[in-house]
Parts: sequence; structure tokens; C-alpha cells
Amino acid sequence: MNATTAFQPKIAVIGYGSQGRAHALNLRDSGFDVTVGLRPGGPTEQKAKADGFKVKTPDAAVADADLVAVLTPDMVQAQLYRTVIEPHIRVGACLLFAHGFNVHYGQIAPRADLDVVLVAPKGPGALVRREYEIGRGVPAVYAVHQDSSGRAEQLALAYCGGIGGARQNAIRTTFKEETETDLFGEQAVLCGGATKLVQAGWETLVEAGYQPEIAYYECLHELKLIVDLLYEGGITRMHEFISETAQYGDLTRGPYVIDEHARAQMRKILAEIQDGTFARQWIAEYAAGNAHYKALKQADLDHPIEAVGRKLRGAMKWLDNAPKPAAKAPAPVSPQPEEAAA
Repeated sequence: MNATTAFQPKIAVIGYGSQGRAHALNLRDSGFDVTVGLRPGGPTEQKAKADGFKVKTPDAAVADADLVAVLTPDMVQAQLYRTVIEPHIRVGACLLFAHGFNVHYGQIAPRADLDVVLVAPKGPGALVRREYEIGRGVPAVYAVHQDSSGRAEQLALAYCGGIGGARQNAIRTTFKEETETDLFGEQAVLCGGATKLVQAGWETLVEAGYQPEIAYYECLHELKLIVDLLYEGGITRMHEFISETAQYGDLTRGPYVIDEHARAQMRKILAEIQDGTFARQWIAEYAAGNAHYKALKQADLDHPIEAVGRKLRGAMKWLDNAPKPAAKAPAPVSPQPEEAAA
């Protein structure tokens, strides 16, 4: 048993997508009593049953649990809480989230009798599972929003240990800090910043007359090499393994791109996260049917770099056997409660 606490809560995992499946499997392997709550006939019900889990309807799973882990997409959680969780969750139970969005922005106001905690692994579900299976763990952060029982932190740490996060350095945070830094990272660097930088670099080379395929290799394909170095050992390791010419170009030309204007735009992104502007826009967009979101996403998918990339990747046979962890992504347009966010 890998969980390191004497108290073993009965856990209901609501959602069986990328994170939900990984959490449920890891918790069970750590000795916890885990039930999966899913809509009958939903797309993941048979998958959870094939994995050997007790599967109940979400309301029944919630009613039987000491701890309810909400691992569904952000945009369905508020309704799920109102219609399924709040009416059925036990008095004094623990409500756990993997992202603080709905609590932080007031879309969910948990009952006062509940413990409310957060455990957020810093990696996609497939990696959370894979690292657990080989005896390691993905680092995680945890937070306590409400401590009705006096043992909310104990419960958060027990859960964190159960999924393997405590094998690394579990860092205590707050719902506010986790939510705002997570959104900022996605928007300014990891997703918005990185993809727009890649596209702009590719466009600049192609507009200057260079072959699209060469531009693809230089601006997208080789990015993985640098990211791997950063992941393994930070900026120090990157400097150890790139040429002096690359280092000099990095140090002298990088500030051309990420200049004071870019920093000002990052501060604007952060301010809109902090004051709720982004959350209000996204909630309103989702409620209106996602027309703008879908148009923007389709434009990204239709960018000419994608056609070039598909052709080139077709010859990269090693990609056929590469692990494909689910990336963190926005919620589907019409998700069901069992579809977990990555």
C-alpha cells in the first residue's frame, strides 16, 4: 500500500477521462476503495468496468463516498455540483478538485459542512499513470479551501500520495494561486505563446521565400529538442547541449522577440486572469454555444503549417510507437459528466 495515512476514505471518482482514469487506477493500486461515477451508457462506462471498477451513477457514487474527486471538464462542473453532488454528498465529506477554476471564480460555492481541497498533478493523465506504475510519481500541488473537519490537509495529502504525487515534492498552494498560474502558463507560454511563436516564425521564413518544409523543421520540429533539454535540466542544461552559435543567438536576439512589449502583453494576460475577465469571457462563450471558440480553433487547425507537418510526420515512422499522453485541452463543446479534463 503506497498511501501513507491511517485514514482510508472511500473515494468516488467522477469522470473517467485522462485524469479520471489515471487517478482511479493509482488510488486503487495504493489500497483505496474507489468507485467510479459515470452516466449509464456513457462512452467510458464500459472502459471503467473493463478496468475492474465498481461503476455507479454519479449521484449514487457521491452518496456512498467520504471523498468525491471531481475530474470532469471545468465548464460542466458547476451544473454537476448543483444537480448531482450537492444534493447527495454526505455531511462532512470532502470535495476534491484537480483545478481551482470553478471555486476560485465563484461558479461553485461548496456547502459549509464540506472539506474542499485541490490536488493537481503537473502532467497529463497518461504520464500520471505511467510514472506511478514504474515506481515514481508526477509532482503535484495541493490546496485547502475549506477545512470543516480539521483534517482537510490530511485528506489532500492522502489523495496526493495515492496517485503518486507525494513521491515527489508535493507543494502546498491555494486555489487562487493554482488557478491563476495555471491559466497564465497555458495562455502566455505553453499553449498560446508557444503555438503563436511557432506559427509566426514559420510564416516569417515562408514569406521570405524559404521552403515550407525547411521552415517546419526549424520552427516546430526541433522545438522538442529544446523543450526536452529544458524539462530535464532547465536553461542550464540547454546551454550545455546547444552550440555556442545557438547560445550567442539566443542571448542577443531572444530579447528582440520577447521584449518589453511582450512582457506588457503578458502582464495584461495576467491582469485579465486575476480580475476575472478571462473567466467571464470563457463562461459566456461556452454558454452561448462556443461559436467564436470553434472558429478560432478551426483557423488554427487550417493553418498551412499543419498540412506541411502532416506530410513530413508521415515519414517519421518512430512517431507510430511514441507514447501519446493526452494533452491538457479545453473542455469539449458538449461534454458528458464522465469526460474528464486532461
